[in-house]
Amino acid sequence: MATNAPLLPKQATGRLGHSKASIFYGADEYLEELKKKYEHDHEIAAMKGILPDEGDPNAAHVPKSTDKMMQVAKNTENRSHLTNRLFPTPNKPDPMPADLAFLFTKITPEQMIYMWNVLTLIFVTQCLMVIGYAAALRFFPDHWWTCTLTFGIPFSYIAIQNIYIDHDVMHGATFPRFEWQKYITHCFSDFFSLPWEEFVLEHNRHHASTVDLLVQGEFGWDPEEFQYALQQWSDKWYHYLLTIPWIPVVHFFGLNDTGALFALEWYMHFPDEGTGGKCNKEFWTKWVPRRLKHSAFVASLWACIWLLGTYPLGRPLSEGWRFMFTVSFFARVGFSLAWIFITNFTHSLPWNRFLANDPARTWPLLHSIMAVVLGGRHRWNEMLFHDVHHAFPNAVGTLSQRGRFHGWEKVHDAAAEVLHRGIWKPNGDEPTEMQKQQRKRSVLMRSAKMNSK
Repeated sequence: MATNAPLLPKQATGRLGHSKASIFYGADEYLEELKKKYEHDHEIAAMKGILPDEGDPNAAHVPKSTDKMMQVAKNTENRSHLTNRLFPTPNKPDPMPADLAFLFTKITPEQMIYMWNVLTLIFVTQCLMVIGYAAALRFFPDHWWTCTLTFGIPFSYIAIQNIYIDHDVMHGATFPRFEWQKYITHCFSDFFSLPWEEFVLEHNRHHASTVDLLVQGEFGWDPEEFQYALQQWSDKWYHYLLTIPWIPVVHFFGLNDTGALFALEWYMHFPDEGTGGKCNKEFWTKWVPRRLKHSAFVASLWACIWLLGTYPLGRPLSEGWRFMFTVSFFARVGFSLAWIFITNFTHSLPWNRFLANDPARTWPLLHSIMAVVLGGRHRWNEMLFHDVHHAFPNAVGTLSQRGRFHGWEKVHDAAAEVLHRGIWKPNGDEPTEMQKQQRKRSVLMRSAKMNSK
């Protein structure tokens, strides 16, 4: 459990006054600050509130927003403008079985702090790896490829872990324990990116718009629609040969949640204009300063990497780009792979058809390999049950996050049971393709479980 984890601070006795930078900033104080931050970032509270399941209980006191971005796009009959389907209601178990209760229990403040500590550790590790790479080139200048690959492959791997932890944190511990932590969440992903709060906002906009994994933007604009369009614009496989090869390319050049191109796309849509077409009242007071601070931190980080590749390596200032671009290349490889797994694979029809055939029995080696690639079987659960995550983005959060505290197997079995019960309540609409695949998969998984007893 997180309360026994080495990255958690010891509980202090009594109530003490703490500064924002205090290392003794405890769980109780964190929860109080969390509620205050939801008041300031009321947009995040409002966005979480429109998701299919209940919003964050820590944001329940924040009024609903009337901004267009914070609304689900549907008609007066509660139906999608795109598909004419009713906005679905998650089928949360009621009464709640004892073996599923842990999956729907809000994570504790201690667990929230633990996840932010892990994210901080990843950032520190990334910085040390870059410094170590520079040192290796300094002392072994004739072994560039050996030094570079020894640094680059692990650096790409830790970038994958970076995104999965980001995803876990935003769905369970939205705001950092300390103010400075929000700057280190994804600063190695690109030279320019979204601030943490807007990263959280756009990702939750994705959840509000796309509740069915195979119908993107069903209930409003989804910031990730372009990535999905490359793999789902046609029903003919040979058409995909024209566009699917571009998926890793657009990710590499920053058209993903933590990239520069994606940030520009989001900035063109948010914040909403004010009444009468006027400038949003918080644009200059909140959003612009926040974007400038984040961009300044990211620019400073890459400037330091540039400098690290100059005089320490015996190179002039003008050649710092050689070192910086090498670091960026391997970072982009890792971040791109992570987003391809989280967005493109999980939202593709071929992948969900593959899952519907119960690959746990037919492809057991795949589970082991992908668990290593992603950093553990708890991460692989996120790929296996991304539909459960989309039905309960607040109540359950991420499956990888739950697995961190309860073990991957317990979470896997609980998610399979939730899937078997049906993740959406029947409402009279025809089952979607995704629901058909879910039903087929749950039957096979239940049969395999019964046969193994």
